[in-house]
Amino acid sequence: MQKTVLNEAHRALGAKMVDFGGWDMPLHYGSQIEEHHAVRRDCGMFDVSHMCAVDIAGADAKAFLRRLLANNIDKLKQPGKAFYSVMLNAKGGVVDDLIVYHLDDTHFRIVINAGTTDKDLAWMASRLIDWKLDANIAPRRDLAMIAVQGPNAREKVWKALPEARAASAEIGHFFAVQAGDFFIARTGYTGEDGFEIGMPADRAEAVWQALLDAGVAPSGLGARDTLRLEAGMNLYGQDMDEATSPLDAGLGWTVDLVAARDFFGKAALQQHGQQRQLCGIVLLGKGVLRGHQKVMTPQGEGEISSGTFSPTMQQSIGLARLPMGVTFGNTVQVEIRDKLHAAKVVRTPFVRFGKVLVNF
Repeated sequence: MQKTVLNEAHRALGAKMVDFGGWDMPLHYGSQIEEHHAVRRDCGMFDVSHMCAVDIAGADAKAFLRRLLANNIDKLKQPGKAFYSVMLNAKGGVVDDLIVYHLDDTHFRIVINAGTTDKDLAWMASRLIDWKLDANIAPRRDLAMIAVQGPNAREKVWKALPEARAASAEIGHFFAVQAGDFFIARTGYTGEDGFEIGMPADRAEAVWQALLDAGVAPSGLGARDTLRLEAGMNLYGQDMDEATSPLDAGLGWTVDLVAARDFFGKAALQQHGQQRQLCGIVLLGKGVLRGHQKVMTPQGEGEISSGTFSPTMQQSIGLARLPMGVTFGNTVQVEIRDKLHAAKVVRTPFVRFGKVLVNF
């Protein structure tokens, strides 16, 4: 099993460790609920060093990403600007979802999922060979990454890393900046403000301790999942995969079908269009929504892709792939342990910047 450079730091804090995509990672440090609330109300941090930063550089780097990604790399014009995108297979299924940072027109950084890293790197290398383009694909395993999230995240990062304040104080959402050894991005996976910070791996333990000393709560995979689901954010392998179109996974906003450029998987998306819709679901009674539960609607059967109990809302919530024609506000029935339970279809996100955004 692989370990991040912070593995011993997690164990020293009494973390419950679990296997996550072949990585030994902290599930929680005592209370998943308290960690969740810390991020919503104050500030928490996550070790995300298991995810892989990959630098794409060379004369044809932009041309390569123009064909590789469903979103249009030409949108990234300013240094540091970032966007979210997907890589697709020939059938229009999602190979992986990722964030891309524009460093300059010959150098981009992408961050891919831990469990798909080997597959993604092989996929990108194969496409590069097929297209005969001049670019280099370099996984940056020399880097560690810590995500610091919450309404007080930025102030606490600057308290812990005062040398990074000047460079990062003015960056907007979905921008990144290099501040000395730190690659600081105003991005995240929680529905809160904050930074995702890349750094040389040998600096990670000192940075983790400085953040602890600044009052940042260590947070594990459990809280990360409830936070991202409240924020209506997809999880690869649950809400999307190689058999699922991004159009059916609520990710149509990441796909540019308007520009003339071609990209891998575009023809399949154009041929099949959107077949299903990903919606938010709030259970109206007791119970907990979980993946693969059936959803009964007047338009046909759907399925929960992700579900959990929301600590912020004190209600069970989920993402569901439903037939076209189901509308927000509709009441549907979810099959839980062979019984049907009423649920309401809602827009996501459920929670954003600490506020509940749905009525049920």
